[in-house]
Amino acid sequence: MRLDCRLALSLLFLVGLAGCMVGPNYVRPAIDVPPAWRIDESLARDVSGTAWWEQFDDPALNDLVAEALAQNKDVRLAAARIEEYRGRLAVTQSALFPQVGANVDAARQRASHQSSFVTYPSSTSTLFNSYQALVSASWEIDLWGQLRRATEASRDDLLATEDAKRAVVLSLVASVASNYIALRSFDRQLEIARQTAKSRGDSLRVFELRFKGGIVSALELAQNQSLYQDALASIPPIQEQIAATENLLSVLLGRNPGPIVRGRDIDALQAPAVPAGLPSALLDQRPDIRQAEEQLAAANARIGVAEAAFFPTISLTGALGSVSTELSSLFTGPTGVWAIGAGLVAPIFTGGALTGQLQQAEAQQQEALFNYQRSILNAFADVDNALVDHSTSLERLTALRAEVDANSNYVRLARLRYENGYTSYIEVLDADQRLFSSQLLLATQQAQILNALVNLYQAMGGGWVEVAESKTTPSSDTDAPSSRQ
Repeated sequence: MRLDCRLALSLLFLVGLAGCMVGPNYVRPAIDVPPAWRIDESLARDVSGTAWWEQFDDPALNDLVAEALAQNKDVRLAAARIEEYRGRLAVTQSALFPQVGANVDAARQRASHQSSFVTYPSSTSTLFNSYQALVSASWEIDLWGQLRRATEASRDDLLATEDAKRAVVLSLVASVASNYIALRSFDRQLEIARQTAKSRGDSLRVFELRFKGGIVSALELAQNQSLYQDALASIPPIQEQIAATENLLSVLLGRNPGPIVRGRDIDALQAPAVPAGLPSALLDQRPDIRQAEEQLAAANARIGVAEAAFFPTISLTGALGSVSTELSSLFTGPTGVWAIGAGLVAPIFTGGALTGQLQQAEAQQQEALFNYQRSILNAFADVDNALVDHSTSLERLTALRAEVDANSNYVRLARLRYENGYTSYIEVLDADQRLFSSQLLLATQQAQILNALVNLYQAMGGGWVEVAESKTTPSSDTDAPSSRQ
């Protein structure tokens, strides 16, 4: 009885020691955060938690984003990886609990009449049956927190994969929107090129008639032919860009390459509001930053795993069951057996392996720290670049619209001067080329200013990522934590 009490007290003492954990606890590193962005957007609004792509007011774009979120292969790959790491967490976490198993054996044996242990009389039968039913248990007492640090690292790995999926969703929505905008810009450029080619073709036919009538020279006819062919030559490259963009969008949608349904013209697309946010909010809004922080926390926990390996481990084992030569009496009579034990394993000499493991864990923690800091700096730069791009794009768009108007007037006046004999056809040629180029640039700039807003939403992140993620294929298990507390 006294021995049992001592054993119980020893177990309680060991369990109490199991509350200790070696290794550093995770603390978010101090970050030098700028107080404000370089560009102050006075019209910025807090719309980070809304489905911003719906502000374009284009049902076709909304359908494309919904299809991409449901069918994109990268999103599905990221979801599958979450399930993988959820399983890894379950495996790691299971080591904290006693492992219980059952063992049932039945055998028929023949013993030797003579052996080094027992000599049986020749008249004694050496044939007998053996039946055994045991329940065994083992438990490694986590004295130094090695298993808890490993579980902590696995949980952080899981959180990192969840944020990795959100980063995929963030990039996917932005890619679908920006490529759709580019597609509508190419459509507009193709329309301009075809209209210009038609106009120049009509003009060429007039000049051919005039040339036959001796009104214009061969030089003027050749100049007109060059202008017409230049417009025709601009069409195939635009068609090639349209096909390539459609194929890229198809891949993002998780389907075979093919045509993409259009909605509003680029002139009719509504510009989303400029999102508001402070630099400090980026640490929690950007999933790639959160992912980098979770990876840092996991690396930090693995230092504790490596440090705990220097200390001894204690395991408790036990078994309870019955052993009998008759199946009918396996659970009756004096057939019960039990065993209980404890084992201690301590490293004495490992040739520097444990020191190397600790050095490796500490170096990986430093790598994760630098990666986290780099992610934050890149995020700050992304937002600043997008804000500057949006601001300068507005100015450039205004200038290009004025340039198109000026070139249109230039063409009108140049034709009047030519028809009245005040100038050569070279001036008309120059005016027409300038107008054509400025019209194409205007279509490109319309896409640029809209893409600047897409890039800004992508750079700032925010609650819209969770809104978009909710439209993806749901995960089969939601028991695991979804964010760092």
